[in-house]
Amino acid sequence: MPKSETIRGLERGLQVIQALQSHPIASLNEIHIATRISKPSLLRILNTLEHAGMVSRRLADGRYRISAFTPIVRKGDRYDRVAEAAAPVLAALCHRVRWPSDMMVPAGDFMERRETSQAYSPFLINLPYRTHVGQRIGWLLTGVGRAYLAFCPDKERDAILQRLRKSDQPHNRLARDPKRLDRILAETRARGYGTRDPTFVGGFEGAPSSDDGLAAIAVPLRDRARVHGAVNLLWIKTAFTIEDFAARHLADLQDAAAEIVESVRRTTKERHSIG
Repeated sequence: MPKSETIRGLERGLQVIQALQSHPIASLNEIHIATRISKPSLLRILNTLEHAGMVSRRLADGRYRISAFTPIVRKGDRYDRVAEAAAPVLAALCHRVRWPSDMMVPAGDFMERRETSQAYSPFLINLPYRTHVGQRIGWLLTGVGRAYLAFCPDKERDAILQRLRKSDQPHNRLARDPKRLDRILAETRARGYGTRDPTFVGGFEGAPSSDDGLAAIAVPLRDRARVHGAVNLLWIKTAFTIEDFAARHLADLQDAAAEIVESVRRTTKERHSIG
């Protein structure tokens, strides 16, 4: 029996998927080195796979990954799906309002940045770590942390705060002042968004401390009884007061959060129906 012919384009597409399974977050050059496929051809293959929903591109740095919503994806956590759903929404939000956003999720004693549109904003340049995914910030002094804690289930909030009360880090002292913290979280719920504590001037865990000159409002990614994470909008704090900025853009941020949650619901349901 003669040997059957193979489909060259399909073979190359499978090569790319195999490379991304070995290197879950990879640049175009890294995929090129792994597959030895020319970069122009790789771009066509990746665009095709992205259009088919098999591959996605991280907003923060343009690196590629297998979509978290495909049956072939490596085992990860649910926040991979949230970050992937958030990427196009945050890009569109930044295009509309010009100011950037971060998407943060719980990571033990901290919140972790899983996606950001800072590289797409015309206003925030030369900020250190502005496109880094995986950077961590504290819960209690940040807008995203307060937005998450204000709206997450009571049991989850109590578990987070119990852990933070044991910490000797200065940014966790508020966990040992429950009356003040309850008041802050109640104000956050009433207002509909979280803000930075006046004493918090930016920066990430493990990075040199410096004033980033920014202010932020943040809302939770509420999905019925659960919260997937929180998204913010950042701006240069001398440009607007918090109240003025919220009057201009809170509705945009809330709409983006709702769109991210709906995307997670829809694509998760589709994946389960396939499986």
